[in-house]
Amino acid sequence: MADPVGDLLALLDIERLELDLFRGQSPDERASQRVFGGQVIAQSLVAAYRTVPDDRTCHSLHAYFIRPGDPTVPIIYQVDHSRDGGSFTTRRVVAIQHGKQIFNMAASFQTDEDSWEHQHKMPDVEGPEGLPELRERRMQILDKVPEAMREDFTRERDIEIRDVDPLDLIHPEIADDRHNLWFRVSRPIDVPPALHHCLLAYASDMSLLSSSYRPHGITWLNHKELMSASLDHAMWLHAPIKFDEWHLYSMDSPFAGKGRGLNRGMIYNMAGDLVASVAQEGLVRRLRTKD
Repeated sequence: MADPVGDLLALLDIERLELDLFRGQSPDERASQRVFGGQVIAQSLVAAYRTVPDDRTCHSLHAYFIRPGDPTVPIIYQVDHSRDGGSFTTRRVVAIQHGKQIFNMAASFQTDEDSWEHQHKMPDVEGPEGLPELRERRMQILDKVPEAMREDFTRERDIEIRDVDPLDLIHPEIADDRHNLWFRVSRPIDVPPALHHCLLAYASDMSLLSSSYRPHGITWLNHKELMSASLDHAMWLHAPIKFDEWHLYSMDSPFAGKGRGLNRGMIYNMAGDLVASVAQEGLVRRLRTKD
């Protein structure tokens, strides 16, 4: 029986080659021509965590996607010990393929401490119960998807997604850039708290870039019109999480132009606690086609 979550956990269990050198693999997915950005973020964060004392938790990461990742060869992650302070630890991770950087990330870790607290309120949206799951919605339009894409399009996923206000993937209408979805790991897991943060980092790259598509009535299935890719990714982790429980991803896109789109996300748990914030700029380019 297929176990996508087990496969994801194995994917994040990267191999240690030396003290600060790690090797990660990519899933065997024929439909993928490049490595999913969330995978490189999560594997890099796992590598960084393995060089940090156990009493320190990642509170922020800032990353750049430099080249498309090749899913057919391993990714080497090199960790640099930028700083080990009294309460903060900083790491820089460089991901390498074919002798070149494909990605780099700076991550900061902190010991737990008390301080003043405030947060924005969670949006009042429909809960996940009763909303169709992503795979269910995709099955309804399977006959409109190219045959070569259908197996990957409807495969069981490691992350369960229930969109509150989805676009029609085939015939999208112009919509507000603000949108919400519920997501979680697809089955219960028993893993250390740090790995829940790595899993959230993996999933945070899902759907975020589409925020900048919505005001223009396009989706990633409009291949003749759209070329897109993540350019950078920043994430602030505010609290411990259990990512096998539902979380709300509330996203928007305040700007798009010059071939780029800026996207933001706020992630809340079911109790309404803001547990993470995300920002990403992505390539949103109109393909030039010959007449």
